Amino acid sequence: MRQLFDHSSFMAPINLFMHTFSRVPSQPFLAVEPWKDLAPLQQNWEVIRAEALNLLALQKIKASEQNNDAGFNSFFKTGWKRFYLKWYAAGHPSAERLCPQTVALLRGIPSVKAAMFAELPPGAKLNPHRDPYAGSLRYHLGLSTPNDDRCFIEVDGERHSWRDGQGVIFDETYIHWAVNGTETDRVILFCDIERPMRFRWAQAINRWLGRTMMTAAASPNETGDQTGAISKLFTISYVMGRYRRRYKAWNKTAYNITKAGLIIGLAGLIIWL
Repeated sequence: MRQLFDHSSFMAPINLFMHTFSRVPSQPFLAVEPWKDLAPLQQNWEVIRAEALNLLALQKIKASEQNNDAGFNSFFKTGWKRFYLKWYAAGHPSAERLCPQTVALLRGIPSVKAAMFAELPPGAKLNPHRDPYAGSLRYHLGLSTPNDDRCFIEVDGERHSWRDGQGVIFDETYIHWAVNGTETDRVILFCDIERPMRFRWAQAINRWLGRTMMTAAASPNETGDQTGAISKLFTISYVMGRYRRRYKAWNKTAYNITKAGLIIGLAGLIIWL
């Protein structure tokens, strides 16, 4: 039952389409040099870093406070934090107000569909995982990093250690994990870039899926930013899960009877329909 609702089940056909018609090879890491449109980010990395460090000082790079970040909720448990700069078609007025220069740079690069500042504090680790959507590739630009091989990301067994002012592109649908084994904070610019497709019609489908499906996963930095439908549902699910756990702790027998009754009722409804 759990596998039925896992993203790997319902995203598999979409991701097969993306990899089949992709204009770039399916491999863990890709060279940054061919992506000429990303050059302004690397050329202006110190400008971007200044805005990131200002946010850090203001404690604006943080975990979700309302359990309304469906995409990255599990990361917060290990100390990972973020500040959204752009998320597909969603609006983040807070980013435009607090990071005008970075937002302007991102606005001039249409292939960047989502971006954020991401912090990985000393000792923090992101456990092995794969992202659900193959319509994008992941770009990291080191801003304020330990510049140390003990702070790295590993993608399908290959490691990359972040360095200030240096970028890397990888396919986030491969299993990857990250760790900061140093005593220094790590702050990067984290971007989703649109996967190039071999045909215009395939690119149009990818763009439409990103604009609709991924926008629905938008999460706010603060009040006034857009929250997508998926993240709103995630909040409801989180609250319901909290009550479910309390009910189970109160009386496990009653919980199991209720659970069995709901499953039988759902199965009966499906058969009746």
